[in-house]
Amino acid sequence: MKTTLTALLIWSLVGAHGVLLLISNRAHSQTGATAEWERTVAAAKKEGKLVAGIPASADLRKQLEAAFKAKFPGIEIELSPSRGPQNVRKIAEEYKAGIRNFDLSIGGTDTMLYGFVEPAIAEPFEPYMISPEVKDPKQWWGGHIWGDNQGGKRFIYSFEAFTSDNLWHSTELVKAEEIRSYDDLLHPKWKGKIAILDPRNPGAGHSTWTFLWMIKGEEFLKKLVQQDLLVSTNQRLLGEALAKGKISLTIGISYYTLEPFLKAGLQVKALPVPKEGTYTSNGSGTVTIVKNPPHPNATKVFINWLLSKEGQETFGAAIGQATRRLDVDTKSLRAFGVHAAKDSLSLESYYKLQNHLEDAINKYRRPAMEIARQLIH
Repeated sequence: MKTTLTALLIWSLVGAHGVLLLISNRAHSQTGATAEWERTVAAAKKEGKLVAGIPASADLRKQLEAAFKAKFPGIEIELSPSRGPQNVRKIAEEYKAGIRNFDLSIGGTDTMLYGFVEPAIAEPFEPYMISPEVKDPKQWWGGHIWGDNQGGKRFIYSFEAFTSDNLWHSTELVKAEEIRSYDDLLHPKWKGKIAILDPRNPGAGHSTWTFLWMIKGEEFLKKLVQQDLLVSTNQRLLGEALAKGKISLTIGISYYTLEPFLKAGLQVKALPVPKEGTYTSNGSGTVTIVKNPPHPNATKVFINWLLSKEGQETFGAAIGQATRRLDVDTKSLRAFGVHAAKDSLSLESYYKLQNHLEDAINKYRRPAMEIARQLIH
């Protein structure tokens, strides 16, 4: 009995010591993370500035600037809102000319892949994730998902995942029940009345075009082009044409482009998802750091703020897209036809339906883009 009591006492002391050691290690880790963060913020304030390319949304720019400046006074933030390919082209041209102005860019995966990763002007992303709540994969639905998901490169961080309404219509010209299937787009009555965001360039128009190729084939795309599509890279132009009733339907226009017209009460509405379904997207929700950014500490501060709960709430609300962060409420986005993957899909379904990560880009999007270049003149 005495031996048993002695053994229990020893195990009790050992267990208590282990718990204390664990608490001590956690406290030390947290203290170290806090100290690193404080040093980074102080260094960022000395740099004084961050420059980033962002999606073409004035509302997004205003909200990001206001929220970031309120959180980190002393760090100026210069945001350049433009379509992803335009932003990346400008950044890449400056980089090749030896001009170091931009620190990072936010946009779609294929834009980042073509513009930064393949020309080798992207910075490894993981070292810039220093906040525990950002680094912890358990904070994210699906863990950490990388846009460049082949070869372990990890330059493109994908922070959004959702399905969305990609077909919009003038409610004065089109009844929702008239478009139940993608095949209905081929009806003669819609000839000359459909617009698409140019599928020869990265963007939602190309994403939808790729999905149509995946499920309907090239012959369907040929017939769609024969509908005398209005093709443009200018989302605002297409949105205005739809809102003013100059066209009946749009393909690949994002909610944030149509938001001003929706707020103005114009007769624009998303069509229900056709019976064939739709694809999963990460929208404009990837971020890539330019190689050797001119403001590395300010870049770290912005990255960790952007990927924090506050940053993801700000970004998602402004652009109408759904984050993968588990602690951010995304159910309100359903009113805009956006359904967060974390609220509506299994991880298996997400990967099955995605055409925006590097593996799917190589398998589907690049061949589909080549078909678009052959068919659209």
